[in-house]
Amino acid sequence: MVVMDNISNDIRIAVDTGKVSLGYKEVVRSIEDDKAKLVIVAKKGAKEKVADILHLCKVSGIKAISYEDGSMELGAVCGKPYSVIGLAVIEQGNSKILDY
Repeated sequence: MVVMDNISNDIRIAVDTGKVSLGYKEVVRSIEDDKAKLVIVAKKGAKEKVADILHLCKVSGIKAISYEDGSMELGAVCGKPYSVIGLAVIEQGNSKILDY
């Protein structure tokens, strides 16, 4: 089970020190280009887009984690003033995000 406080902290560290793609189009592109090592999607996001991202992850063999809060909360964790439906971790930086 993923503890939300820990993953929120690691998401922020990955955004600040690593390389991530934010948003639906960028996440899909990262998956298709085989750059994503981990994908995190907002559980309370646009259901069709979340389903598309999760399907792509399953087909590509990329681990996906559902972030328990909504896209506005995920955006806030990423330090953005807008909603973020998902993010793809390309490089984890100083975080331990790939250990989940």
